[in-house]
Amino acid sequence: MKKLLLFFTILLLTTSAFSQSVVALMNRSGDFFDTLSAGKFEDATTFFDPTLQAQVKPEHLKSLWEKLDTQIGKYESAEIVQSKSEGEFFVVVVEGKFAKDSQRFVLAFNKGEKMVGFYLQQKAPSSAYALPAYADTANIKQQEVKIKGAKNDLVGMLTMPKTGSNIPVVILVHGSGPGDMDQSVGAVKPFKDIALGLAAKGIASIRYVKRTLVYPQEYSGAFTVKEETINDAVTAVNLSKTIPQLNKKQIYVFGLSLGGMLAPRIATLSPDIKGIIMAAAPARKFTDLIIDQNHYMYGLSKDTTAATKEMFNKNLQLIETSRLTKLGTMKPDSLILQLPASYWIDLNNYDQVATAKKLSQRIMVIQGGMDFQVSDADYKLWTAALGKKSNASLKFYPELNHPLTVQTEKGTAEQYRTPANVSEVVINDLATWIKASK
Repeated sequence: MKKLLLFFTILLLTTSAFSQSVVALMNRSGDFFDTLSAGKFEDATTFFDPTLQAQVKPEHLKSLWEKLDTQIGKYESAEIVQSKSEGEFFVVVVEGKFAKDSQRFVLAFNKGEKMVGFYLQQKAPSSAYALPAYADTANIKQQEVKIKGAKNDLVGMLTMPKTGSNIPVVILVHGSGPGDMDQSVGAVKPFKDIALGLAAKGIASIRYVKRTLVYPQEYSGAFTVKEETINDAVTAVNLSKTIPQLNKKQIYVFGLSLGGMLAPRIATLSPDIKGIIMAAAPARKFTDLIIDQNHYMYGLSKDTTAATKEMFNKNLQLIETSRLTKLGTMKPDSLILQLPASYWIDLNNYDQVATAKKLSQRIMVIQGGMDFQVSDADYKLWTAALGKKSNASLKFYPELNHPLTVQTEKGTAEQYRTPANVSEVVINDLATWIKASK
């Protein structure tokens, strides 16, 4: 599986990324970093145009990569975080994740998709994450737990009040793509905020590292959301039943984005949980979301040239290929937008709205108005389906974005580089709703 993944929690395309196929450049960039990671420095220079090949030799790349390995650890993954047109060239900024830190690289491509520039971006000073004011750390305790898997275990964290018994517990389920236990996105850590905020209100939580982050080698072939997300969520639910201080009749599943979309499915596999909380949960197919995100970013780019519009439409056609519901002659591990066909078929045959309507457990749906990744169109669908059900509560927060922090505009993924905490209003609403259960 290529290290450069397509993350639905961010965007397929970024602002002004329409003068040529970003999907193709995403693949090229991913292949380039995979080649460096494999130590194939001679092969890596074949990604360069002749001019850059003459300037940057394999021994230069080897020296650079070894220095990075010494300074910030082993390479883990990479993600395109910015892209723009520069005359006849196209520039992408790739954030490389290493064991100890991250490093941004600037890659410039010509129209033939050959690299004409490659250099490290100087790391700008950034504000660090800060604990939210509502985190009453003096009265909170945390302990490491293990989420057991068929092949490997995951590190998890139980966060709870220092004292008490029969404590309600919430299992936190990730959005798309690899994620740490805090669901960190830039300088924002929504799961950490939620865990600390709920613990201060007398509610425990279990969060854990997502399997695709620590065991990417297990996802080089065909897989579905069951292996990626659902199995570990069910295991965490079962784990919570073994912890003496927790109330086995007050177990909730909180899912953000993809996790929210899958929460009804998790509830059917764990019928004894008390309820689910769906935050920024897609009610539509993922393909529709990606198309919406691309239209949004296309509008922000303000690039109305014929060439740009043509490429934008070609990208939309490529995205449409993710709508498949059966294999036909295709192999399960065939990649579509860098995810296997088996993954898309599983998601496209899953109706999260219909599944949620059949649930007898409690349901809470929350959505932010400043969310540019999952829109109020999805919230309206949830409202139409669940609004009249006695077991469902829904709330729209006009000022919140995708990670549930307060914003004044929708913005882009760059917004997540500024430290912000999950709104205290959300924490209070979650705690009140959980404690209101009978």
